[in-house]
Amino acid sequence: MKPSSGPQLLSALAAEHAALLNFVALLEREQGMLTGNLTDQLLELSEQKSADALSLNELAEARRSLLRKNLPQLGAEAIHTWLGTHRPQGLAVWQEILALAERAQQLNQTNGELIQMKLRRNQQLLAVLSNAVNKANLYGPDGQASFSPGSGRSLGSG
Repeated sequence: MKPSSGPQLLSALAAEHAALLNFVALLEREQGMLTGNLTDQLLELSEQKSADALSLNELAEARRSLLRKNLPQLGAEAIHTWLGTHRPQGLAVWQEILALAERAQQLNQTNGELIQMKLRRNQQLLAVLSNAVNKANLYGPDGQASFSPGSGRSLGSG
């Protein structure tokens, strides 16, 4: 790595680290909203989450681009070894980046499972309500049988 690109790499690592800290905090807020049934605030948060994820991808690509100049393989262990040898001050930041990325992945997976649980529950509640509405509309205000179009059978049919 050129001497001038060393500070660039350290700066890229620091920016990625800061962005990951913010992203983990956002995922933790999302989880709090999901567990606290504050789902009305999730739409705004999801927009921020998408923007932050794009930003994280850009920061990771900038870091990869800087590292590609010296590393044929960009695996976590190869980066760890190279930083330990050439940029030891960046090694601790890299290790934190890996830990934060793992934490973000776990939070995102858990949040996805919480969303799926809420979706299933909402679908079950909707089915119950729909069934109740159908039963409530069995007879019209005049006491005559009232069926919605396409309901299938009429009264007395086998």
